[in-house]
Amino acid sequence: MMLQFFKYHGAGNDFIMIDNRDQAFTPTVQGVKHLCDRHYGIGADGLILLETQNGMPFMRYFNCDGNESTMCGNGGRCFATFAKKIGLANGLSFDFQGIDGMHSAIFNTDGTVKLKMIDVETLEIIDDCYFINTGSPHYVTMVRDVNGVDVDREGRLIRQSVNFNNGGTNVNFIQEVAPGRIKIRTYERGVEAETLACGTGATASAIAYSHYFDINQTPIEVEALGGLLKVYFDQIEEKYLNVWLEGPAEEVFEGKINY
Repeated sequence: MMLQFFKYHGAGNDFIMIDNRDQAFTPTVQGVKHLCDRHYGIGADGLILLETQNGMPFMRYFNCDGNESTMCGNGGRCFATFAKKIGLANGLSFDFQGIDGMHSAIFNTDGTVKLKMIDVETLEIIDDCYFINTGSPHYVTMVRDVNGVDVDREGRLIRQSVNFNNGGTNVNFIQEVAPGRIKIRTYERGVEAETLACGTGATASAIAYSHYFDINQTPIEVEALGGLLKVYFDQIEEKYLNVWLEGPAEEVFEGKINY
């Protein structure tokens, strides 16, 4: 079949986007893996299907290893931007359902998108590091020099050893570069490598940074390899509510592939 697709990225974290409301595309592990292959397919960190569930737009996310996964923050902003392109979002905001619940997106006048994330009501501290679920599981460790970290090697070791019974974890290495601003590098499970950005990882890292340094003012600015993200939240005791992730979401190209 000839498959229509659209390519998007959020701060360099790139995705294949498919309008699958008619259920014409049936994803398989090998099929998704092939489409995401950067040599033999389209190439992407993941694939996102726009479907409908209970009358609402529904975002299904697959990692480039072919497996369906949990929430993706950069992908969620791209999903909302794609929905706007095809006429599903006609105003300044857009609501949709993800695997972790409902999300709202606000389209800023500068072209960035602000995405409502889930609340974080528990923080787990493991050996002075943080394990936080922001729609996907994330391990956050603070380092003195994030540029000196062997992310693929160290990230792979932690990815397999934390949250093992529930599919492992994503791993984030962060460094404070100024008050209220951090630099981040992320090893993503499912990609099994470092990515240029990770939205749920940026969110988890901003919350961990805020908790560690007792910083209550937002946004926390997060410098990813692929661009700048901002994280907003309200802290009430040990809970982080009204969490928003802001950053770019851009179309790269569209086309058809013989699938």
